[in-house]
Amino acid sequence: MTDPQTGSWFARRPRAPQAPDRVILRICARVAPRDKRVHVANMPLGGVEVWVDGNGDRWVHYHRMARELRLAGWYTEVAADRLMVLGWSAECLVHRARMLDAALAGRLSDYARTARSAFAIGTRLREEEVPADEIAIRVRDHVGRELRWPDRLAELDGLERTASLEALRLRLAQVAGLEAKVSRRCAEHLTLASQVVMSLVGPDAGRSARSWTRAPGRLVGITERMVAASVPNRPEVPRPETVTVARRDLAETPR
Repeated sequence: MTDPQTGSWFARRPRAPQAPDRVILRICARVAPRDKRVHVANMPLGGVEVWVDGNGDRWVHYHRMARELRLAGWYTEVAADRLMVLGWSAECLVHRARMLDAALAGRLSDYARTARSAFAIGTRLREEEVPADEIAIRVRDHVGRELRWPDRLAELDGLERTASLEALRLRLAQVAGLEAKVSRRCAEHLTLASQVVMSLVGPDAGRSARSWTRAPGRLVGITERMVAASVPNRPEVPRPETVTVARRDLAETPR
C-alpha cells in the first residue's frame, strides 16, 4: 500500500532512524543531482527502499546509486520508480575487496603523483594570493577527491556491519581489514599533501620551490624528500575489525 505522504510502497509507523538507512541516504545523495531530493525508508520485512522526487530520468539515477551501493557490499534491485537495497551480498563484498586491493596496488601506491598534484595546485593558489590556511584545505580536499576512497570510507563511518551467516561474516571481516589498510594509506597521502603545502607557504618556501628544478632531466627535490619522509618503510599488516552478530535491519543475501 502506498503511503500518500512519502510515496513509499509501504505504510510505516514512525520509528527512530536506523543506521543503515542513514548511510544509504548519504551515499545516494552524493550520487544524485543537486536538484533531486533523495528519500529512504525501511521496509517491513527487511531492506531499504530509495526514491527521488520528480519524473523523467529517475531510472538513470537509481542505476548510478545502485552501482555505489553494490560497491559498499549491498545487494540492490532497481525498479522504474525506486531502488531497493536488500542486504549484504557475498558477491558484492567480493567485488568491494577486489576494488580495495586494486586501489592499494594502483593510485594509493603512487605517492609521487600526490606530491606533484599538491605542488601544482598549491603553487597556482599561492600565485592567486589565496591565504595559506585556505591553500592547505583546498589542496587536501583535491587530493582526497583524487584518491576517492576517503569519502567512500567516511560515508560508512559509524555503520555496524553485522551478519548471522558465516559466509557473510567472513567477507565482512576481510573487507574491514582491507578498509583499515586503505584508510591508513589515504592518511599517508593526505599527510604528504600537507607537507608539500607547508614547503610552499612555510618559512622555507622559497628554498623548497627552487629545489624542485634543481637538477634538469630528473625529478628531484620536493617530491623525493616528501615521499621519503612520509612513506613507511615497513610492510603494513591489515588488522580486521571485529564483526559481530546482531539483529538484522536488512535482509542478507549470501550470493
